[in-house]
Amino acid sequence: MSRTLTGRLVIATHNPGKLREMQELLAPHGIEAVSAGELGLGEPEETGTTFRANARIKAEAAAKAANLPAFADDSGLVVDALDGAPGIYSARWGGPEKDFVMAMGKVDAELNARGAVTPAQRTARFVSALCIAWPDGHLEEFEGIVEGQVVAPPRGPHGFGYDACFLPDGYSQTFGEMTSVEKHSMPPLGLGLSHRARAFRQLALACLEG
Repeated sequence: MSRTLTGRLVIATHNPGKLREMQELLAPHGIEAVSAGELGLGEPEETGTTFRANARIKAEAAAKAANLPAFADDSGLVVDALDGAPGIYSARWGGPEKDFVMAMGKVDAELNARGAVTPAQRTARFVSALCIAWPDGHLEEFEGIVEGQVVAPPRGPHGFGYDACFLPDGYSQTFGEMTSVEKHSMPPLGLGLSHRARAFRQLALACLEG
């Protein structure tokens, strides 16, 4: 049975883009959110082989360290022509500096090297796995997916990560060209379009009030 989340929560991320999106998603529900960085928590080694496993690792580590419920996301870009890469290694493709301009260039170069040059050959999806872990070991897990394609060159100044090279199906703008409201705000403000918003909608129905 799902457990209702109330009070204070740790957002188990050191990624400022993810932190901002998570705070915006949680804000309407009256949850007081503090980041792992603010609490001085370290980043656990992500040894999982799936998005869900890595989200669980991060949430459980933060919940134990802070003795508070912890909310973690593991997400990435899955490109069909690259056999699912960069996938769970999406951040690592940006190198030690997490340079996603370089990472997007690498994805494009790898696609070109495999002859994937048309939109039909560049199908991809963003996947987001969300996990809430409580200090007593209780877990709630959710997953959201949005289908689309990789475009080059990247378009748009908004978002973070691979947003500027991802064109969601049925839209003419990349995630990088959409405002945060357009990309992930819930109705009535937005469409809850992003992978993280889709996963969060499931989480909200199960675990949040209001």
